[in-house]
Amino acid sequence: MSKKILILPGDGIGQEIVAEAVKVLDYLRQSEGLALELENGLIGGSAYEQHGDPLPQQTLELAVKADAVLLGAVGGPEWEGLERPLRPEQGLLRIRAGLGLFANLRPAMLFPQLVQASTLKPEVVSGLDLMIVRELTGGIYFGEPRGIRVNDNGLKQGFNTLVYDETEIRRIARVAFEIALKRGRRVCSVDKANVLESTELWRQVVTEVARDFPQVQLSHMYVDNAAMQLIREPKQFDVLVTSNMFGDILSDAAAMLTGSIGMLPSASLDAGGKGMYEPIHGSAPDIAGQGIANPLATILSVAMMLRYSLELPQAAQRIESAVEQVLDEGLRTADIYSAGPGMQQVGTREMGEAVVRALAAQ
Repeated sequence: MSKKILILPGDGIGQEIVAEAVKVLDYLRQSEGLALELENGLIGGSAYEQHGDPLPQQTLELAVKADAVLLGAVGGPEWEGLERPLRPEQGLLRIRAGLGLFANLRPAMLFPQLVQASTLKPEVVSGLDLMIVRELTGGIYFGEPRGIRVNDNGLKQGFNTLVYDETEIRRIARVAFEIALKRGRRVCSVDKANVLESTELWRQVVTEVARDFPQVQLSHMYVDNAAMQLIREPKQFDVLVTSNMFGDILSDAAAMLTGSIGMLPSASLDAGGKGMYEPIHGSAPDIAGQGIANPLATILSVAMMLRYSLELPQAAQRIESAVEQVLDEGLRTADIYSAGPGMQQVGTREMGEAVVRALAAQ
């Protein structure tokens, strides 16, 4: 029985990078006979332009029926003036909530070929391999009440609510501990329990969950210290688990340890393992249409999709090996390029086609 994959290119460079990831999927379908059925949909600004809604009902229905979703990116300056419910980013938040995608997995692994692309010293980042587990459907991004009002002094005041209940914390903590069992068996829970009651509860519940995983070592760290430690000594971490906003920020910081945000994939999973897969970077409107965006994070997101949602780990490993082969050959998009012997700067399409060639050569 074939598996359905919903393709949502989105906005900006999303169109370009997803096209290359689809080439990889098409190759595997043709050469390996993988029973995959691809459908296309609209989300973000492109959906608003056609339907007046960043997440049309049709797109959500397709996503519910699909076994996995591949997303490019959403957003752009042309939609920033819209009312908040109509902005592209609201489509992203709504599809996460609509599918119950509460667990965001963001690996930060430095390919040895790209050690020099990192802005940190090689001895600090060489061998980096950590996983950030971010809670995705709660916290300050979804909390109510929220808005902009005029206070008693007649001043405009923006307000948001940071709220977590123990069920939300417990389920994301369990995901982190289960992942740690397959890795280095260490979990660092990141909070701000010294000043935020919501994360004081976070620490309490994570500590309770840890009792069910005696094989895993648990530590706690305040988010400001964690941000510093990610830069100072990133290899001390194995699995970090944290809230929606803290995870959003820390995962982008971790991305730059690896040389480029264009190299990192992500998975957003529900309780049953169904997921939406996307690069962690945004729509990059400043380079959209120029053919220079790095598609490797999106292609590696396909590998995560095959591994976590479609139960095709061998195909996932083939993609990851093909990406390594392309890097071994010295091919680099602009974000990871540095002049040197054997280095060749290529565009989005050339990089995608190189990965397909590497798959064919295996």
